[in-house]
Amino acid sequence: MIAKTLRALVAACALLALPAVAANPMVKMTTNLGELEIELFPDKAPLTVDNFLKYVDAGFYNGTLFHRVIPGFMIQGGGFTAGMQQKPTRPPVQNEADNGLKNTVGTLAMARTMDPNSASAQFFINVANNGFLDHTQKSLNGWGYAVFGRVTRGMDVAMKIADAPRGTVGPFGDVPKQDVVITKMERLAGPAKAEAAEAGKKK
Repeated sequence: MIAKTLRALVAACALLALPAVAANPMVKMTTNLGELEIELFPDKAPLTVDNFLKYVDAGFYNGTLFHRVIPGFMIQGGGFTAGMQQKPTRPPVQNEADNGLKNTVGTLAMARTMDPNSASAQFFINVANNGFLDHTQKSLNGWGYAVFGRVTRGMDVAMKIADAPRGTVGPFGDVPKQDVVITKMERLAGPAKAEAAEAGKKK
């Protein structure tokens, strides 16, 4: 219990350290364990954010799982449906891990294979400060994992997901024993869009 409380406090402090930018796109992720809100950083990772939002707008993530969860590390999802069925994706996106953003608690980054430029749809949320995932150099081992957003609300839900009992399904390890489902992913209207919508109603 104490360890969970400390992790939650660390997460809250890390999120407070990152200033919010009103113009940045926001996404709401609804799961069967609760909701998260995510701020994206198109100024730092334009290709990655564009790629992610295309999947969001297409409804690709709806019904996918958090299929790999490791407490004290990260939770990964966005690529498999129930029964660990992998969804087909669009071509991979260029790795933007050299953008200066770090894999700190609460940040969102792209998952990939050993190939630095193989990320497509899967992402992960850091539930710890994972500096060893950061970019160090443009080499096979140094490219790192591209951070492109951060959780602004619902980090307690991410921590709950990370603590889910885990098991093995076929060749896959660290799979939650009970499916953790992303039931819906959708864009949130930013302040500018909300004001425009309200102005339109008054006309």
